[in-house]
Amino acid sequence: MTSNALVRSTNSMEEFAKKIRRHLVTMSHNAQAAHLGSALSCVDILVAAYWGSGLNVGPEYENNLQRDRIILSKGHAAAALYSVLAVKGYFSENALSTYGCYKTCLPEHPKMCCVPGVEVATGSLGHGLSLGVGMALAAKIQQRLSKSIVIMSDGECNEGSVWEAAMFAPAHSLERVMVIVDFNLWQATGRSREIMSLQPLADKWRAFGWDAVEVDGHDIHALAGAIFALPNGSGKPVAVIAHTIKGKGVSFMEDDNNWHYRSPNADELKTALEELR
Repeated sequence: MTSNALVRSTNSMEEFAKKIRRHLVTMSHNAQAAHLGSALSCVDILVAAYWGSGLNVGPEYENNLQRDRIILSKGHAAAALYSVLAVKGYFSENALSTYGCYKTCLPEHPKMCCVPGVEVATGSLGHGLSLGVGMALAAKIQQRLSKSIVIMSDGECNEGSVWEAAMFAPAHSLERVMVIVDFNLWQATGRSREIMSLQPLADKWRAFGWDAVEVDGHDIHALAGAIFALPNGSGKPVAVIAHTIKGKGVSFMEDDNNWHYRSPNADELKTALEELR
Protein backbone atom coordinates (compact mmCIF):
# COMPACT_ATOMS: atom_id res chain seq x y z
CA MET A 1 0.00 0.00 0.00
CA THR A 2 1.36 3.42 -0.98
CA SER A 3 1.01 6.60 1.03
CA ASN A 4 -1.43 7.82 -1.66
CA ALA A 5 -3.59 4.76 -1.05
CA LEU A 6 -3.62 5.61 2.62
CA VAL A 7 -4.73 9.15 1.83
CA ARG A 8 -7.49 7.94 -0.47
CA SER A 9 -8.84 5.61 2.19
CA THR A 10 -8.90 8.14 5.04
CA ASN A 11 -12.45 9.37 4.40
CA SER A 12 -13.87 5.86 4.35
CA MET A 13 -11.96 4.97 7.50
CA GLU A 14 -13.41 7.99 9.26
CA GLU A 15 -16.88 6.80 8.27
CA PHE A 16 -16.08 3.37 9.71
CA ALA A 17 -14.99 5.08 12.92
CA LYS A 18 -18.28 6.97 13.19
CA LYS A 19 -20.26 3.81 12.55
CA ILE A 20 -18.31 1.94 15.22
CA ARG A 21 -18.85 4.73 17.73
CA ARG A 22 -22.59 4.56 17.01
CA HIS A 23 -22.45 0.85 17.75
CA LEU A 24 -20.55 1.50 20.98
CA VAL A 25 -22.93 4.00 22.54
CA THR A 26 -25.87 1.77 21.60
CA MET A 27 -24.22 -1.37 23.00
CA SER A 28 -23.35 0.38 26.25
CA HIS A 29 -26.90 1.67 26.63
CA ASN A 30 -28.53 -1.67 25.85
CA ALA A 31 -26.24 -3.70 28.11
CA GLN A 32 -25.87 -0.99 30.79
CA ALA A 33 -22.16 -1.77 30.47
CA ALA A 34 -19.20 0.26 31.69
CA HIS A 35 -15.94 1.30 30.00
CA LEU A 36 -17.58 3.27 27.19
CA GLY A 37 -15.06 6.12 27.46
CA SER A 38 -12.14 3.68 27.14
CA ALA A 39 -13.72 2.01 24.12
CA LEU A 40 -14.34 5.32 22.36
CA SER A 41 -10.75 6.45 22.82
CA CYS A 42 -9.23 3.52 20.91
CA VAL A 43 -11.65 3.35 17.96
CA ASP A 44 -9.39 5.25 15.55
CA ILE A 45 -6.41 3.07 16.47
CA LEU A 46 -8.40 -0.08 15.70
CA VAL A 47 -9.82 1.33 12.47
CA ALA A 48 -6.33 2.29 11.29
CA ALA A 49 -5.04 -1.20 12.08
CA TYR A 50 -7.86 -3.13 10.43
CA TRP A 51 -8.47 -0.97 7.35
CA GLY A 52 -5.55 1.35 6.64
CA SER A 53 -2.34 -0.41 7.56
CA GLY A 54 -1.88 -3.16 4.99
CA LEU A 55 -1.93 -5.82 7.73
CA ASN A 56 -2.94 -9.36 6.81
CA VAL A 57 -6.11 -9.32 8.87
CA GLY A 58 -9.71 -10.09 8.01
CA PRO A 59 -12.04 -13.10 7.82
CA GLU A 60 -10.06 -14.51 4.90
CA TYR A 61 -6.97 -14.78 7.12
CA GLU A 62 -8.70 -16.30 10.15
CA ASN A 63 -7.04 -19.71 9.86
CA ASN A 64 -3.91 -18.59 8.04
CA LEU A 65 -0.71 -18.93 10.07
CA GLN A 66 0.76 -16.06 8.05
CA ARG A 67 -1.84 -13.63 9.39
CA ASP A 68 -0.79 -10.63 11.45
CA ARG A 69 -1.95 -10.55 15.06
CA ILE A 70 -3.82 -7.64 16.63
CA ILE A 71 -4.18 -7.92 20.39
CA LEU A 72 -6.41 -5.57 22.36
CA SER A 73 -4.60 -5.78 25.67
CA LYS A 74 -6.98 -3.25 27.24
CA GLY A 75 -9.70 -5.87 27.32
CA HIS A 76 -12.18 -3.65 29.14
CA ALA A 77 -12.60 -1.88 25.77
CA ALA A 78 -13.69 -5.14 24.12
CA ALA A 79 -16.86 -3.54 22.75
CA ALA A 80 -14.66 -1.53 20.38
CA LEU A 81 -12.89 -4.65 19.15
CA TYR A 82 -16.19 -6.54 18.67
CA SER A 83 -17.65 -3.64 16.70
CA VAL A 84 -14.60 -3.45 14.45
CA LEU A 85 -14.61 -7.20 13.84
CA ALA A 86 -18.31 -7.16 12.97
CA VAL A 87 -17.96 -4.25 10.54
CA LYS A 88 -14.89 -5.96 9.07
CA GLY A 89 -17.05 -9.02 8.35
CA TYR A 90 -15.78 -11.56 10.87
CA PHE A 91 -19.37 -12.07 12.08
CA SER A 92 -22.78 -10.43 11.70
CA GLU A 93 -23.27 -6.93 13.05
CA ASN A 94 -26.62 -8.17 14.39
CA ALA A 95 -24.67 -10.12 17.03
CA LEU A 96 -23.59 -6.83 18.62
CA SER A 97 -27.06 -6.57 20.17
CA THR A 98 -26.13 -9.49 22.44
CA TYR A 99 -23.13 -7.70 23.95
CA GLY A 100 -23.01 -8.17 27.71
CA CYS A 101 -26.05 -10.45 27.79
CA TYR A 102 -26.28 -13.73 29.67
CA LYS A 103 -24.37 -16.51 27.87
CA THR A 104 -23.41 -14.13 25.06
CA CYS A 105 -20.48 -14.77 22.77
CA LEU A 106 -19.61 -11.10 23.35
CA PRO A 107 -18.72 -10.77 27.06
CA GLU A 108 -17.62 -7.45 28.50
CA HIS A 109 -14.04 -8.75 28.59
CA PRO A 110 -13.05 -10.98 25.67
CA LYS A 111 -12.21 -14.62 26.04
CA MET A 112 -10.13 -16.49 23.49
CA CYS A 113 -12.06 -17.41 20.34
CA CYS A 114 -15.36 -16.11 21.76
CA VAL A 115 -15.93 -14.83 18.23
CA PRO A 116 -13.73 -15.03 15.12
CA GLY A 117 -10.93 -12.50 15.19
CA VAL A 118 -10.32 -12.45 18.95
CA GLU A 119 -6.79 -13.81 19.31
CA VAL A 120 -6.49 -14.03 23.10
CA ALA A 121 -8.36 -13.45 26.35
CA THR A 122 -7.48 -10.03 27.73
CA GLY A 123 -8.57 -7.72 30.49
CA SER A 124 -6.19 -8.85 33.18
CA LEU A 125 -4.20 -5.76 32.44
CA GLY A 126 -0.54 -5.89 31.51
CA HIS A 127 -0.47 -9.29 29.81
CA GLY A 128 -1.18 -8.44 26.18
CA LEU A 129 2.32 -7.31 25.32
CA SER A 130 3.85 -10.51 26.67
CA LEU A 131 1.44 -12.49 24.49
CA GLY A 132 2.23 -10.42 21.42
CA VAL A 133 5.96 -10.70 21.99
CA GLY A 134 5.63 -14.48 22.39
CA MET A 135 3.73 -14.69 19.11
CA ALA A 136 6.43 -12.62 17.41
CA LEU A 137 9.18 -14.86 18.76
CA ALA A 138 7.33 -17.94 17.50
CA ALA A 139 6.96 -16.33 14.07
CA LYS A 140 10.67 -15.52 13.96
CA ILE A 141 11.64 -19.08 14.90
CA GLN A 142 9.29 -20.42 12.22
CA GLN A 143 10.56 -17.86 9.69
CA ARG A 144 7.14 -16.28 9.23
CA LEU A 145 6.74 -12.58 8.52
CA SER A 146 3.75 -12.10 10.81
CA LYS A 147 3.49 -8.84 12.72
CA SER A 148 2.19 -8.41 16.26
CA ILE A 149 0.28 -5.21 17.04
CA VAL A 150 -0.59 -4.78 20.72
CA ILE A 151 -2.98 -2.00 21.76
CA MET A 152 -2.53 -1.08 25.41
CA SER A 153 -3.93 1.45 27.85
CA ASP A 154 -1.63 3.95 29.49
CA GLY A 155 -2.61 2.46 32.86
CA GLU A 156 -1.18 -0.87 31.79
CA CYS A 157 2.24 0.76 31.72
CA ASN A 158 2.07 0.63 35.53
CA GLU A 159 2.49 -3.15 35.34
CA GLY A 160 5.88 -4.80 35.78
CA SER A 161 5.04 -7.53 33.27
CA VAL A 162 4.85 -4.88 30.55
CA TRP A 163 8.43 -3.84 31.16
CA GLU A 164 9.64 -7.44 31.27
CA ALA A 165 8.19 -7.89 27.79
CA ALA A 166 9.64 -4.52 26.81
CA MET A 167 13.13 -5.75 27.72
CA PHE A 168 12.64 -9.12 26.03
CA ALA A 169 11.57 -7.87 22.59
CA PRO A 170 14.70 -5.86 21.72
CA ALA A 171 16.95 -8.52 23.26
CA HIS A 172 15.61 -10.91 20.60
CA SER A 173 15.50 -8.30 17.81
CA LEU A 174 11.73 -8.63 17.42
CA GLU A 175 11.39 -5.79 14.95
CA ARG A 176 7.92 -6.93 13.83
CA VAL A 177 6.33 -6.06 17.18
CA MET A 178 4.49 -2.80 17.71
CA VAL A 179 2.85 -1.55 20.87
CA ILE A 180 0.33 1.26 20.53
CA VAL A 181 -0.38 2.98 23.84
CA ASP A 182 -3.84 4.54 24.00
CA PHE A 183 -2.63 7.51 26.05
CA ASN A 184 -5.96 9.06 27.08
CA LEU A 185 -4.50 10.35 30.40
CA TRP A 186 -7.07 8.59 32.60
CA GLN A 187 -7.14 5.44 34.68
CA ALA A 188 -10.06 4.00 36.59
CA THR A 189 -9.69 6.23 39.63
CA GLY A 190 -7.94 9.34 38.40
CA ARG A 191 -5.48 10.99 36.06
CA SER A 192 -2.69 8.67 34.95
CA ARG A 193 -0.04 11.13 36.11
CA GLU A 194 -1.56 11.20 39.61
CA ILE A 195 -1.37 7.43 40.00
CA MET A 196 2.05 6.65 38.51
CA SER A 197 4.74 8.79 36.91
CA LEU A 198 4.43 7.79 33.24
CA GLN A 199 5.96 10.79 31.53
CA PRO A 200 8.11 11.03 29.50
CA LEU A 201 6.54 7.82 28.22
CA ALA A 202 8.18 7.70 24.78
CA ASP A 203 11.60 8.14 26.37
CA LYS A 204 10.91 5.23 28.72
CA TRP A 205 10.28 2.93 25.74
CA ARG A 206 13.40 4.22 24.02
CA ALA A 207 15.43 3.51 27.15
CA PHE A 208 14.22 -0.10 26.97
CA GLY A 209 15.55 -0.43 23.40
CA TRP A 210 12.46 0.42 21.36
CA ASP A 211 12.06 2.89 18.54
CA ALA A 212 9.32 5.23 19.82
CA VAL A 213 7.14 7.81 18.09
CA GLU A 214 4.31 10.02 19.29
CA VAL A 215 1.20 10.61 17.18
CA ASP A 216 -2.27 12.09 17.40
CA GLY A 217 -4.26 8.99 18.34
CA HIS A 218 -7.28 10.25 16.41
CA ASP A 219 -5.38 10.90 13.18
CA ILE A 220 -6.26 7.68 11.38
CA HIS A 221 -3.92 8.41 8.47
CA ALA A 222 -0.93 8.95 10.77
CA LEU A 223 -1.73 5.81 12.75
CA ALA A 224 -2.15 3.73 9.61
CA GLY A 225 1.13 5.03 8.22
CA ALA A 226 3.03 4.12 11.38
CA ILE A 227 1.64 0.58 11.35
CA PHE A 228 2.22 0.19 7.62
CA ALA A 229 5.91 1.08 8.12
CA LEU A 230 6.54 -1.84 10.49
CA PRO A 231 9.32 -3.02 10.48
CA ASN A 232 10.73 0.45 10.03
CA GLY A 233 14.37 -0.41 9.36
CA SER A 234 15.66 0.39 12.84
CA GLY A 235 15.91 -3.31 13.74
CA LYS A 236 13.94 -2.52 16.89
CA PRO A 237 10.38 -3.12 18.05
CA VAL A 238 8.28 0.03 17.78
CA ALA A 239 6.25 1.86 20.40
CA VAL A 240 3.61 4.32 19.24
CA ILE A 241 2.40 6.71 21.91
CA ALA A 242 -1.06 7.64 20.65
CA HIS A 243 -2.36 10.78 22.33
CA THR A 244 -6.10 10.24 22.62
CA ILE A 245 -9.17 11.66 24.36
CA LYS A 246 -11.26 9.41 26.56
CA GLY A 247 -14.84 9.39 25.25
CA LYS A 248 -13.72 10.72 21.84
CA GLY A 249 -16.55 11.48 19.43
CA VAL A 250 -19.29 12.39 21.88
CA SER A 251 -18.86 15.93 23.17
CA PHE A 252 -20.32 15.44 26.64
CA MET A 253 -18.27 12.29 27.22
CA GLU A 254 -14.90 13.61 26.10
CA ASP A 255 -12.23 13.74 28.83
CA ASP A 256 -14.86 12.92 31.48
CA ASN A 257 -13.80 9.90 33.54
CA ASN A 258 -17.36 9.31 34.75
CA TRP A 259 -17.82 7.47 31.46
CA HIS A 260 -15.36 4.85 32.65
CA TYR A 261 -18.30 3.50 34.64
CA ARG A 262 -21.48 5.08 33.31
CA SER A 263 -23.65 3.98 30.42
CA PRO A 264 -25.88 6.45 28.56
CA ASN A 265 -29.56 6.74 29.37
CA ALA A 266 -32.12 7.04 26.58
CA ASP A 267 -31.79 10.82 26.21
CA GLU A 268 -28.00 10.69 26.28
CA LEU A 269 -28.01 7.91 23.69
CA LYS A 270 -30.20 9.99 21.39
CA THR A 271 -27.89 13.01 21.73
CA ALA A 272 -24.78 10.89 21.16
CA LEU A 273 -26.22 9.27 18.02
CA GLU A 274 -27.16 12.68 16.65
CA GLU A 275 -23.56 13.85 17.10
CA LEU A 276 -22.25 10.73 15.38
CA ARG A 277 -24.38 10.97 12.24
